[in-house]
Amino acid sequence: MLSRIREKLGLVPGSKVEWCKEGDDVVVRPVSKRSSKTIHEALFPVPPQPHSVDEMDEGIAVHLRQKCPRR
Repeated sequence: MLSRIREKLGLVPGSKVEWCKEGDDVVVRPVSKRSSKTIHEALFPVPPQPHSVDEMDEGIAVHLRQKCPRR
């Protein structure tokens, strides 16, 4: 019986689950395999280079001059 439950939930050895009490029932749910850290690492595989405040201010100024030229 437990193997059918594991199969239905897609659980493998090492899977994490959460237990929640809902009324008189206990509900078991698989915990997401992805954390905010793994999502961030997938989106940004190479950490950005640090920039000084002056460099950031200049980058913003350049962007605004290109995006919103004065008329």
